[in-house]
Amino acid sequence: MRLKIAIVASALGLAPAVVCAQTDSYPNKAVRVVIPFSPGTPIELPARAVTQRMMETFGQSFVFDYRTGASGIIGTEAVARAPKDGYTMLITNCSHTANPAYFKKLPFDSINDFQPVSQINVTYGNLLVIHPSVPAKTVAEFIALAKKRPGELHYASAGVGSPPHVSAALFAAMSGIDLIHVPYKGTAVGFNDVLGGHIEAMVASPTTAVPYIYAGRLRALGIGGPRRQPQVPDVPTFNEAGLAGFDLTCYHGIWLPAGVPQPIVRKIYGEVAKAVATAEVKKMLADGGLIPIGSTPEEFADFLKKDVVKQADVIKKIGLEPQ
Repeated sequence: MRLKIAIVASALGLAPAVVCAQTDSYPNKAVRVVIPFSPGTPIELPARAVTQRMMETFGQSFVFDYRTGASGIIGTEAVARAPKDGYTMLITNCSHTANPAYFKKLPFDSINDFQPVSQINVTYGNLLVIHPSVPAKTVAEFIALAKKRPGELHYASAGVGSPPHVSAALFAAMSGIDLIHVPYKGTAVGFNDVLGGHIEAMVASPTTAVPYIYAGRLRALGIGGPRRQPQVPDVPTFNEAGLAGFDLTCYHGIWLPAGVPQPIVRKIYGEVAKAVATAEVKKMLADGGLIPIGSTPEEFADFLKKDVVKQADVIKKIGLEPQ
Protein backbone atom coordinates (compact mmCIF):
# COMPACT_ATOMS: atom_id res chain seq x y z
CA MET A 1 0.00 0.00 0.00
CA ARG A 2 2.83 2.41 0.85
CA LEU A 3 4.45 1.66 -2.52
CA LYS A 4 1.17 2.45 -4.33
CA ILE A 5 0.77 5.73 -2.47
CA ALA A 6 4.39 6.64 -3.21
CA ILE A 7 3.89 5.97 -6.92
CA VAL A 8 0.75 8.13 -7.02
CA ALA A 9 2.51 10.87 -5.07
CA SER A 10 5.49 10.79 -7.40
CA ALA A 11 3.25 11.09 -10.45
CA LEU A 12 1.61 14.15 -8.92
CA GLY A 13 4.84 15.71 -7.79
CA LEU A 14 3.82 15.33 -4.14
CA ALA A 15 5.60 13.74 -1.22
CA PRO A 16 3.92 10.64 0.23
CA ALA A 17 3.39 12.46 3.52
CA VAL A 18 1.45 15.21 1.71
CA VAL A 19 -0.80 12.68 -0.01
CA CYS A 20 -1.47 10.89 3.29
CA ALA A 21 -2.30 14.19 4.93
CA GLN A 22 -4.70 15.06 2.10
CA THR A 23 -6.43 11.71 2.45
CA ASP A 24 -6.66 11.76 6.22
CA SER A 25 -8.25 15.21 6.27
CA TYR A 26 -10.50 14.71 3.23
CA PRO A 27 -12.99 16.25 3.07
CA ASN A 28 -12.37 19.31 5.24
CA LYS A 29 -14.74 21.57 3.28
CA ALA A 30 -17.85 21.34 1.12
CA VAL A 31 -17.72 19.15 -1.99
CA ARG A 32 -19.25 20.45 -5.22
CA VAL A 33 -21.38 17.88 -7.04
CA VAL A 34 -21.87 18.86 -10.68
CA ILE A 35 -25.02 17.55 -12.33
CA PRO A 36 -24.84 18.54 -16.02
CA PHE A 37 -28.61 18.68 -16.50
CA SER A 38 -31.46 20.77 -15.12
CA PRO A 39 -33.06 20.10 -11.71
CA GLY A 40 -35.70 17.39 -11.68
CA THR A 41 -33.90 14.81 -13.79
CA PRO A 42 -33.73 11.12 -12.78
CA ILE A 43 -30.06 11.68 -11.87
CA GLU A 44 -31.13 13.37 -8.65
CA LEU A 45 -32.48 10.22 -7.00
CA PRO A 46 -29.23 8.20 -6.96
CA ALA A 47 -27.18 11.37 -6.48
CA ARG A 48 -29.06 12.34 -3.33
CA ALA A 49 -29.10 8.79 -2.04
CA VAL A 50 -25.31 8.43 -2.02
CA THR A 51 -24.36 12.01 -1.14
CA GLN A 52 -26.68 11.97 1.88
CA ARG A 53 -24.70 9.03 3.20
CA MET A 54 -21.41 10.83 2.55
CA MET A 55 -22.63 13.98 4.29
CA GLU A 56 -23.45 11.92 7.37
CA THR A 57 -20.14 10.04 7.32
CA PHE A 58 -17.79 12.87 6.37
CA GLY A 59 -19.59 15.65 8.22
CA GLN A 60 -19.33 17.97 5.21
CA SER A 61 -21.84 19.36 2.73
CA PHE A 62 -22.18 17.97 -0.78
CA VAL A 63 -23.63 20.86 -2.77
CA PHE A 64 -25.38 20.24 -6.09
CA ASP A 65 -24.30 22.51 -8.94
CA TYR A 66 -26.57 22.23 -11.99
CA ARG A 67 -24.49 23.11 -15.07
CA THR A 68 -26.98 22.62 -17.87
CA GLY A 69 -26.65 22.73 -21.62
CA ALA A 70 -25.29 20.95 -24.69
CA SER A 71 -26.44 17.44 -23.72
CA GLY A 72 -24.44 17.53 -20.50
CA ILE A 73 -21.24 18.74 -22.12
CA ILE A 74 -21.04 22.11 -20.34
CA GLY A 75 -21.20 20.66 -16.84
CA THR A 76 -18.98 17.72 -17.69
CA GLU A 77 -16.29 20.02 -19.07
CA ALA A 78 -16.38 22.03 -15.84
CA VAL A 79 -15.45 18.88 -13.91
CA ALA A 80 -12.71 17.91 -16.36
CA ARG A 81 -11.07 21.31 -15.82
CA ALA A 82 -11.61 21.41 -12.04
CA PRO A 83 -8.77 21.13 -9.49
CA LYS A 84 -7.61 17.58 -8.93
CA ASP A 85 -8.28 17.64 -5.19
CA GLY A 86 -11.50 15.63 -4.87
CA TYR A 87 -13.69 18.63 -4.10
CA THR A 88 -15.46 18.59 -7.48
CA MET A 89 -17.27 15.48 -8.65
CA LEU A 90 -19.53 14.62 -11.54
CA ILE A 91 -22.73 12.61 -11.20
CA THR A 92 -24.37 11.93 -14.54
CA ASN A 93 -25.85 9.25 -16.76
CA CYS A 94 -25.09 7.30 -19.93
CA SER A 95 -24.89 10.48 -21.99
CA HIS A 96 -21.28 10.54 -20.75
CA THR A 97 -20.44 7.56 -22.96
CA ALA A 98 -22.95 8.44 -25.69
CA ASN A 99 -21.61 11.94 -26.38
CA PRO A 100 -18.36 10.75 -28.02
CA ALA A 101 -20.50 9.11 -30.71
CA TYR A 102 -22.90 12.03 -31.12
CA PHE A 103 -20.43 14.90 -31.31
CA LYS A 104 -17.44 15.17 -33.63
CA LYS A 105 -15.43 17.23 -31.20
CA LEU A 106 -15.84 17.33 -27.44
CA PRO A 107 -13.89 19.73 -25.19
CA PHE A 108 -12.75 16.74 -23.16
CA ASP A 109 -12.00 13.03 -23.45
CA SER A 110 -14.84 11.10 -21.79
CA ILE A 111 -12.45 8.35 -20.71
CA ASN A 112 -9.01 9.88 -20.18
CA ASP A 113 -10.01 13.19 -18.60
CA PHE A 114 -11.95 11.55 -15.77
CA GLN A 115 -11.38 9.20 -12.88
CA PRO A 116 -14.29 6.76 -12.52
CA VAL A 117 -15.38 6.27 -8.92
CA SER A 118 -18.42 3.98 -9.05
CA GLN A 119 -21.42 3.00 -11.13
CA ILE A 120 -24.29 3.63 -8.72
CA ASN A 121 -26.98 1.76 -10.63
CA VAL A 122 -28.31 0.55 -13.94
CA THR A 123 -31.82 1.13 -15.27
CA TYR A 124 -34.49 -1.17 -16.63
CA GLY A 125 -34.50 0.96 -19.75
CA ASN A 126 -36.68 3.93 -20.61
CA LEU A 127 -40.45 3.73 -20.98
CA LEU A 128 -42.26 4.80 -24.13
CA VAL A 129 -45.01 7.01 -22.73
CA ILE A 130 -47.63 8.94 -24.65
CA HIS A 131 -50.24 11.53 -23.77
CA PRO A 132 -53.65 9.84 -23.29
CA SER A 133 -55.03 11.83 -26.24
CA VAL A 134 -52.87 9.76 -28.62
CA PRO A 135 -55.05 6.90 -29.95
CA ALA A 136 -52.68 4.00 -29.28
CA LYS A 137 -52.82 1.39 -26.54
CA THR A 138 -49.86 -0.79 -27.56
CA VAL A 139 -46.46 -0.48 -29.21
CA ALA A 140 -47.88 -2.03 -32.38
CA GLU A 141 -50.73 0.48 -32.49
CA PHE A 142 -48.34 3.40 -31.96
CA ILE A 143 -46.11 2.19 -34.79
CA ALA A 144 -49.14 1.78 -37.06
CA LEU A 145 -50.32 5.29 -36.18
CA ALA A 146 -46.88 6.75 -36.91
CA LYS A 147 -46.81 5.01 -40.29
CA LYS A 148 -50.19 6.51 -41.15
CA ARG A 149 -48.99 9.95 -40.07
CA PRO A 150 -45.30 10.10 -41.06
CA GLY A 151 -43.49 13.15 -39.74
CA GLU A 152 -46.49 14.28 -37.68
CA LEU A 153 -45.80 12.69 -34.29
CA HIS A 154 -43.20 14.25 -31.99
CA TYR A 155 -41.09 13.04 -29.10
CA ALA A 156 -39.33 15.08 -26.43
CA SER A 157 -35.81 14.59 -25.09
CA ALA A 158 -33.23 16.26 -22.87
CA GLY A 159 -31.09 17.00 -25.92
CA VAL A 160 -29.05 15.23 -28.57
CA GLY A 161 -27.30 12.20 -27.11
CA SER A 162 -29.41 12.15 -23.95
CA PRO A 163 -30.92 8.79 -22.92
CA PRO A 164 -34.46 9.79 -23.99
CA HIS A 165 -33.15 10.79 -27.42
CA VAL A 166 -31.02 7.70 -27.93
CA SER A 167 -33.83 5.37 -26.85
CA ALA A 168 -36.50 7.06 -28.99
CA ALA A 169 -34.28 7.35 -32.05
CA LEU A 170 -33.38 3.67 -31.87
CA PHE A 171 -37.05 2.79 -31.38
CA ALA A 172 -37.99 4.78 -34.48
CA ALA A 173 -35.18 3.29 -36.55
CA MET A 174 -36.02 -0.29 -35.62
CA SER A 175 -39.75 0.35 -36.14
CA GLY A 176 -39.25 2.00 -39.53
CA ILE A 177 -41.21 5.10 -38.54
CA ASP A 178 -40.60 8.83 -38.89
CA LEU A 179 -40.89 10.71 -35.58
CA ILE A 180 -39.90 14.35 -35.06
CA HIS A 181 -37.30 14.90 -32.35
CA VAL A 182 -37.90 17.94 -30.13
CA PRO A 183 -34.82 18.47 -27.91
CA TYR A 184 -35.12 20.45 -24.68
CA LYS A 185 -32.53 21.80 -22.27
CA GLY A 186 -33.54 19.27 -19.65
CA THR A 187 -35.72 16.23 -19.03
CA ALA A 188 -38.18 18.06 -16.78
CA VAL A 189 -39.05 20.73 -19.36
CA GLY A 190 -39.68 18.24 -22.15
CA PHE A 191 -41.56 15.88 -19.87
CA ASN A 192 -43.92 18.67 -18.79
CA ASP A 193 -44.81 19.34 -22.42
CA VAL A 194 -45.73 15.67 -22.85
CA LEU A 195 -47.90 15.87 -19.72
CA GLY A 196 -49.57 18.95 -21.17
CA GLY A 197 -50.28 17.25 -24.49
CA HIS A 198 -48.07 19.64 -26.47
CA ILE A 199 -45.77 16.74 -27.43
CA GLU A 200 -47.21 13.32 -28.14
CA ALA A 201 -44.51 11.04 -26.75
CA MET A 202 -41.28 10.59 -24.84
CA VAL A 203 -39.10 7.63 -24.02
CA ALA A 204 -38.64 8.58 -20.38
CA SER A 205 -37.06 7.22 -17.25
CA PRO A 206 -39.40 5.16 -15.04
CA THR A 207 -38.16 7.30 -12.15
CA THR A 208 -39.90 10.26 -13.75
CA ALA A 209 -42.81 8.59 -15.52
CA VAL A 210 -44.26 5.96 -13.19
CA PRO A 211 -46.18 8.30 -10.82
CA TYR A 212 -47.93 9.89 -13.82
CA ILE A 213 -48.72 6.49 -15.31
CA TYR A 214 -50.39 5.50 -12.04
CA ALA A 215 -52.34 8.79 -12.07
CA GLY A 216 -53.57 8.17 -15.62
CA ARG A 217 -51.85 11.26 -17.01
CA LEU A 218 -49.59 9.17 -19.25
CA ARG A 219 -49.98 5.85 -21.00
CA ALA A 220 -47.00 3.47 -21.02
CA LEU A 221 -46.61 1.27 -24.09
CA GLY A 222 -43.24 -0.45 -23.76
CA ILE A 223 -39.84 -0.45 -22.07
CA GLY A 224 -36.41 -0.55 -23.68
CA GLY A 225 -34.50 -2.93 -21.42
CA PRO A 226 -34.24 -6.72 -21.42
CA ARG A 227 -36.78 -7.21 -18.61
CA ARG A 228 -40.00 -5.67 -17.38
CA GLN A 229 -39.98 -2.94 -14.76
CA PRO A 230 -41.47 -4.22 -11.46
CA GLN A 231 -43.48 -1.04 -10.87
CA VAL A 232 -45.29 -1.44 -14.20
CA PRO A 233 -45.22 -5.22 -14.74
CA ASP A 234 -47.95 -5.16 -17.39
CA VAL A 235 -45.84 -3.01 -19.71
CA PRO A 236 -43.94 -5.29 -22.15
CA THR A 237 -40.38 -4.86 -23.27
CA PHE A 238 -39.90 -3.60 -26.81
CA ASN A 239 -38.45 -7.02 -27.60
CA GLU A 240 -41.68 -8.68 -26.42
CA ALA A 241 -43.69 -6.13 -28.42
CA GLY A 242 -42.04 -7.19 -31.66
CA LEU A 243 -38.77 -5.24 -31.88
CA ALA A 244 -36.45 -8.22 -31.68
CA GLY A 245 -33.07 -7.48 -30.14
CA PHE A 246 -33.99 -4.09 -28.65
CA ASP A 247 -31.92 -3.79 -25.47
CA LEU A 248 -30.94 -0.32 -24.32
CA THR A 249 -30.46 0.57 -20.69
CA CYS A 250 -28.81 3.52 -18.97
CA TYR A 251 -26.80 4.02 -15.79
CA HIS A 252 -25.82 6.66 -13.24
CA GLY A 253 -22.33 7.04 -11.85
CA ILE A 254 -19.74 9.19 -10.14
CA TRP A 255 -16.53 10.60 -11.64
CA LEU A 256 -13.72 12.87 -10.49
CA PRO A 257 -11.26 14.79 -12.64
CA ALA A 258 -8.37 12.59 -13.79
CA GLY A 259 -5.40 12.97 -11.49
CA VAL A 260 -7.16 13.07 -8.14
CA PRO A 261 -4.96 11.11 -5.67
CA GLN A 262 -6.01 7.48 -5.55
CA PRO A 263 -6.39 7.37 -1.76
CA ILE A 264 -9.11 10.03 -2.06
CA VAL A 265 -10.76 8.10 -4.90
CA ARG A 266 -10.81 4.96 -2.76
CA LYS A 267 -12.16 6.88 0.23
CA ILE A 268 -15.09 8.23 -1.78
CA TYR A 269 -15.73 4.88 -3.44
CA GLY A 270 -15.81 3.16 -0.05
CA GLU A 271 -18.63 5.38 1.14
CA VAL A 272 -20.56 5.02 -2.11
CA ALA A 273 -20.31 1.22 -1.90
CA LYS A 274 -21.48 1.26 1.72
CA ALA A 275 -24.41 3.51 0.79
CA VAL A 276 -25.55 1.36 -2.13
CA ALA A 277 -25.36 -1.75 0.08
CA THR A 278 -27.77 -0.36 2.71
CA ALA A 279 -31.39 -1.49 2.74
CA GLU A 280 -32.54 2.13 2.77
CA VAL A 281 -30.70 3.14 -0.39
CA LYS A 282 -31.58 -0.12 -2.15
CA LYS A 283 -35.25 0.64 -1.50
CA MET A 284 -34.89 4.25 -2.68
CA LEU A 285 -33.31 3.06 -5.93
CA ALA A 286 -35.82 0.25 -6.41
CA ASP A 287 -38.76 2.61 -5.82
CA GLY A 288 -37.30 4.82 -8.55
CA GLY A 289 -37.00 1.93 -10.99
CA LEU A 290 -33.23 1.56 -10.59
CA ILE A 291 -31.06 -1.51 -9.97
CA PRO A 292 -28.20 -0.98 -7.45
CA ILE A 293 -24.62 -1.69 -8.60
CA GLY A 294 -21.93 0.03 -6.48
CA SER A 295 -18.99 -1.13 -8.65
CA THR A 296 -15.32 -0.48 -7.91
CA PRO A 297 -13.41 2.23 -9.81
CA GLU A 298 -11.70 -0.50 -11.85
CA GLU A 299 -14.98 -2.24 -12.70
CA PHE A 300 -16.60 1.06 -13.62
CA ALA A 301 -13.66 2.04 -15.84
CA ASP A 302 -13.92 -1.26 -17.73
CA PHE A 303 -17.69 -0.85 -18.09
CA LEU A 304 -17.31 2.69 -19.48
CA LYS A 305 -14.83 1.66 -22.16
CA LYS A 306 -17.23 -1.03 -23.36
CA ASP A 307 -20.20 1.34 -23.27
CA VAL A 308 -18.45 3.87 -25.51
CA VAL A 309 -18.19 1.12 -28.14
CA LYS A 310 -21.83 0.10 -27.58
CA GLN A 311 -23.06 3.67 -27.97
CA ALA A 312 -21.08 4.09 -31.19
CA ASP A 313 -22.83 0.99 -32.53
CA VAL A 314 -26.21 2.45 -31.56
CA ILE A 315 -25.59 5.66 -33.53
CA LYS A 316 -24.83 3.55 -36.61
CA LYS A 317 -28.16 1.75 -36.20
CA ILE A 318 -29.95 5.05 -35.77
CA GLY A 319 -28.25 6.49 -38.83
CA LEU A 320 -27.47 9.88 -37.32
CA GLU A 321 -24.47 11.93 -38.34
CA PRO A 322 -22.31 13.22 -35.45
CA GLN A 323 -22.76 16.93 -34.91
